[in-house]
Amino acid sequence: MKITPLHDRVVVKPSPAEEKTASGLIIPDTAKEKPMQGEVVAVGAGKVSEDGKVTPLTLKKGDKVLYGKYSGTEITIEGDEYLIMRESDVYAII
Repeated sequence: MKITPLHDRVVVKPSPAEEKTASGLIIPDTAKEKPMQGEVVAVGAGKVSEDGKVTPLTLKKGDKVLYGKYSGTEITIEGDEYLIMRESDVYAII
């Protein structure tokens, strides 16, 4: 994949949606919830402050993260789904 996010943005590959409940019931496609976990596949250079200094990002490639349900912008690259979001939209590293 040849994509490099700008500034304080990261590219996340969402984890697949759950197909079964804890009790073993199969969830149909229409009832599946959007995943809120994923893996960081690319990071930007960092946030640029008003005085021109670049603050590096905390996240790095390969981190497993937890993000908001409706965070980011969905994109498709070479048939795979990804999200581009700001580092501030990520809640936690798992």
